[in-house]
Amino acid sequence: MLNYIFMIAITAEAMSGALAAGRRNMDIFGVALIAFITALGGGTVRDMLLGNFPVIWTQHPIYIYLTISAGILTMYIARYMRHLHKLFLVTDAMGLVAFTVIGCNVAIDLNYPTVVVIMAGITTGIFGGILRDIMCNRTPMVLLKELYASVSLIVALFYLSLRALEINHDLNLIASFSLGLSLRLAAIRWSWSLPVFSYEDEHWRGEESEKTDK
Repeated sequence: MLNYIFMIAITAEAMSGALAAGRRNMDIFGVALIAFITALGGGTVRDMLLGNFPVIWTQHPIYIYLTISAGILTMYIARYMRHLHKLFLVTDAMGLVAFTVIGCNVAIDLNYPTVVVIMAGITTGIFGGILRDIMCNRTPMVLLKELYASVSLIVALFYLSLRALEINHDLNLIASFSLGLSLRLAAIRWSWSLPVFSYEDEHWRGEESEKTDK
């Protein structure tokens, strides 16, 4: 089940990357590259950090064909994408959970400690979007708006907790997906977000000046 969801997720992520590239008026090569990096960047960064070689997509060329094809296809159907907005939100949420669980499992198989397993899950879940936004010259959206990276953290903790309790793997996946999807979609629906840290040099300098004057 996880493999099928993974294929759907990387396709959806590739299409989201292509749309981001389109907003920056990139050419077809740029669109294909951003689509590929968005879909497979998280797993690539995870494997490099964990020393898990060869990187997964080098052993499965179908992932390359799928993501690049999805990116290029998006160029031709972009005008109709607004009608699929809700579907994309769901598939993106599914991708977040799937990538997180897969990342955790990779680190578990390599016998890393729990904290590294959690970070591997989060890295897999969110880093494709971070790389996409950096290459499109914008602040990573996964760290700004509704709960996203924090959903990945919660899913990782929940999945590992059920695993430690020796809950059946399929039941664990169903429960983890249910929790992750519910949290992500609820965050979108009601604009749930974490407290924001806002630091402005001028503001703090002003306060320091007032203290000095007193």
